[in-house]
Amino acid sequence: MGDRIDLRRQLQGLAFRQAGYFSARQAFALGYTYQAQKYHVDKGNWLRIDRALFRLPDWPSEETDIYVRWSVWAEGSGTISHQSAANILGLGDFDAGDVHLTLPRPTKSKVSGVVLHHAPLLPSEIAHRPGFALTTPLRSVLDLAASSVAQERLSAVVLDGVDSAMLTKRRLRLAASSFGDSAALRIERALTELDKIASDESLSK
Repeated sequence: MGDRIDLRRQLQGLAFRQAGYFSARQAFALGYTYQAQKYHVDKGNWLRIDRALFRLPDWPSEETDIYVRWSVWAEGSGTISHQSAANILGLGDFDAGDVHLTLPRPTKSKVSGVVLHHAPLLPSEIAHRPGFALTTPLRSVLDLAASSVAQERLSAVVLDGVDSAMLTKRRLRLAASSFGDSAALRIERALTELDKIASDESLSK
């Protein structure tokens, strides 16, 4: 009985750090056999969210739950990125839609509800929130600049980033120059628009 209670406490401790979510692999590592996992699902002790993904029942809902869910699905190797990271950071205005997740290595997985990207991220390009990781403001903007996001939307992200002091024009230009010619050009266009807005505001005073 004591071992069972200790096992449950370990699982709860893990789930509490992950918005109630945990994977089949995590549960197995703690000591829950796959037969035991099926038992807990059948008894209603665990909710099956997806294949090999569970959640404790009656967990209070939070706005960021979806990001934790995909982080657990990726076994902690995924980083929320692109439009999703921009939304979390308050940069631009993107529809919630599918979650954008960057993985360090290519995968053949095709899963509904998530858009997978593949890139090796440096530790300096990753920020952390409770239960998940996301790309920094600078990396998020660079990813968007290298994507098919419309220039107007990219410019809005850059404007928000500079206005909020999350980004500086100098850092953007330096980083964009090593991120590819297309991304650098789109960043420069966004910064030119930003300079024009500042100039128009100055003239109107």
